[in-house]
Amino acid sequence: MIQSATFLFISGGEIGVVLLIILMVFGADKVPEIARGLGKGMRTLKDATNDIKGEITKSVEQHGIDTSVTKDVNEELKKVKDDLEDFTGSVRRKF
Repeated sequence: MIQSATFLFISGGEIGVVLLIILMVFGADKVPEIARGLGKGMRTLKDATNDIKGEITKSVEQHGIDTSVTKDVNEELKKVKDDLEDFTGSVRRKF
């Protein structure tokens, strides 16, 4: 089954229209500054998320909490997801 990739249910044409509107509103000289600012913000968010994950992992290791339960749950969820994909693959509608 071939499916087209969508980002938040937005097609390529819709992304193009949004980019055109952004270009018209802010002008060609401001778009790189806006993109740079968004990139820095996304990087900061990613770094903060990684720091939080690291702190949680460190705390779990210090307190000797068993994390094998979460691994087992993730494996079971993956199996159920795969089974569901196999079952609904032929029934799924294409948009």
